[in-house]
Amino acid sequence: MTTTTPTEKTGARTDEAATLIGGARERIDALDDRIIGLIQERMAVSAVIQEARIGSGGRRVNLAREMEVLGHYRDALGKPGTALAMTMLELCRGRI
Repeated sequence: MTTTTPTEKTGARTDEAATLIGGARERIDALDDRIIGLIQERMAVSAVIQEARIGSGGRRVNLAREMEVLGHYRDALGKPGTALAMTMLELCRGRI
């Protein structure tokens, strides 16, 4: 059985860089877990909104609101923000 060293695992050329990269990756993993949790929370809130809108005779999706969200993400993150927002909106639609 071959053991992968931290330097090999990170692609770093020194042990010092490998240690730094390893710690930063742990932080990224923790951030990703928080982001996933926030998206799941957003999905739940979106479902409440959709239920209320449909229950009152409205449509499931409010396109004007979605455009606001897309603009917000684009303004904050540039063009890739729009793609990110589209994915998030897709995750939040139709869960009811």
